[in-house]
Amino acid sequence: MALLGPADARASSAGTVRHGASQPVYSYADAVRETVWVDTGLDGDGDGRTDRVAADIIRPREPAAAGLRIPAIMDASPYYSCCGRGNELQLKTYDPQGHPVQFPLFYDNYFVPRGYAVVLVDLAGTNRSDGCVDVGGPSDVASARAVVDWLNGRAKGYSTRTGGSTVRPTWANGSVGMIGKSWDGTIANGVAATGVNGLKTVVPISAISSWYDYFRSAGAPLYSGTPADLANVVESSAAAAKCSAVQRELAAGSPANGDWTSMWQQRDYVAAASRVRASVFVVHGLQDLNVRDINFSQWWTALARTGVERKIWLSQTGHVDPFDYRRPVWVDTLHAWFDHYLLGVDNGIQRGPVADVERAPDRWTQDQAWPAPGTVTSRLGLQPGALTTKAGEGTASFTDDPSHGEADWAAAADATTPDKVTFTTGALTRDLRMSGGGSITLTVRPSTTSARLSAVLVDLGPAAIRNYLGSGEGITTLGTRSCWGDSAPGDSACFLDTAADTAQVDYTVFSRGWADVGHYASLSRGVPLTPGKTYSITFALAGTDHVVPAGHRLALIVAGTDNGLIDPPSTKPSVTVDLAHSSLRLPLVGGAGQLPDVTGQISSRPLHGLPAGSPGTGARPERFR
Repeated sequence: MALLGPADARASSAGTVRHGASQPVYSYADAVRETVWVDTGLDGDGDGRTDRVAADIIRPREPAAAGLRIPAIMDASPYYSCCGRGNELQLKTYDPQGHPVQFPLFYDNYFVPRGYAVVLVDLAGTNRSDGCVDVGGPSDVASARAVVDWLNGRAKGYSTRTGGSTVRPTWANGSVGMIGKSWDGTIANGVAATGVNGLKTVVPISAISSWYDYFRSAGAPLYSGTPADLANVVESSAAAAKCSAVQRELAAGSPANGDWTSMWQQRDYVAAASRVRASVFVVHGLQDLNVRDINFSQWWTALARTGVERKIWLSQTGHVDPFDYRRPVWVDTLHAWFDHYLLGVDNGIQRGPVADVERAPDRWTQDQAWPAPGTVTSRLGLQPGALTTKAGEGTASFTDDPSHGEADWAAAADATTPDKVTFTTGALTRDLRMSGGGSITLTVRPSTTSARLSAVLVDLGPAAIRNYLGSGEGITTLGTRSCWGDSAPGDSACFLDTAADTAQVDYTVFSRGWADVGHYASLSRGVPLTPGKTYSITFALAGTDHVVPAGHRLALIVAGTDNGLIDPPSTKPSVTVDLAHSSLRLPLVGGAGQLPDVTGQISSRPLHGLPAGSPGTGARPERFR
């Protein structure tokens, strides 16, 4: 990947880059604020004319006046009018003439004075854009890609939503970086997967890489409902009147049986990772129970095969933006990242540590690669009560109890209960680190025509962690504010400060996986089970980077419905696990040789995790935003 942008990008940065970083030399108060409606070439709402999407733009006035062109930072979102962005749920606002006033988040306040444009795009069917929301599909992706094309002179833009004069981006040098959290970051992944020219970097935060893996897991439904429900939340009233056919297609293409349909395939960016040309800075919470962690780990693994330059941050939080858990370091790092990939500044960001991982609240470590150097995918066997390096043997049984989940199981890890089976190591004699994604193969004999499986990895031992199941998902919002950039009337650069919300626990669930046994042979079509027949199924455990400290024990818990995290089957099966034909594969730094055998008397003392209201006691995480 070239480290320098176009010649005019280097020229524009020459006067603003000092000490290896772009400087705030341009006036934010005098910045140009405008809206351009970009033609997508689609007619998603079927009104007989191609859809235009609204791109609200703020850019420094001085570079264009001097004949210089600048790069753009772009956030394409469905949330700018319905739900808000950031910890303070900021919306776009406009003056009486319709000119943009408030640009949510800090990107405009901080980067515009440093010589960047900030472009906030309303996805098709939302806010001031035409078309229909199709939840990560061709319309969503095309509505954002069209703006990248416009910034590179390949698409048409207009001064009004209908009619109007043609607007050309004479101020833009064609270099674009996309950023966003959740749905916004998902669209950044989707646009990158088209291989569009001009997109130099993407920064997906808590983002989806395959929409199937947001709603389903190896056939098991993670949420009731369909993508049409999400479309209903964000679609503008004007679009909703025209888009019922699209919503029917979304519902029909996402059956509750968990089958891998053509609609899901169309929204699988992992399959198109080979097309990605942009650098990628992945940010995710290791306890994100909304956009679950398989989404970042499978995306990262697929990107590794393409050779694109990558960086990753993994926090202990849930679905939280890094601006709200590591603010000063995040702003500095993002600044260096955009300076390098959009302005061509040789600041060394691409040669620094690849991975930053939060080990305890506000305590971070770094690695030159991820998964960590020395990681070995290690096969472990299952014996009654024991997780070992030996071959498995014997059987174990449980009965699905949909009222219980991982919190209940982990709290009673060492007690014999009918709803789960536990396999543990002995007390570790040294730290054991897992870095990456694992998998599990289970050979099972269900008693009914349907069955779900859950597998969770648990660190059995005391720790201080972020309270990821609290209302802030690991953060507490304070009453003070700090400022990041320049302000103007209607758009402040000052945001509420945050601090870590912590909890003392006796166990930590740190990786999870779920499956529907009816999809044992094919993800494309689930089948009814024959009671008493044996089935084998392999499914993924979400990516993680966790250290089980010396003195703690590693546990695998296998059970049925994980209450609050998957939906139950239509029956209530008892399941017998053939341990000789079941196994666990984990990404262990240094390999499995450091695992001890089970030693000593297993205690039946109940353990204490996060408080009630967590998954395992019936709660659902807030959907997506």
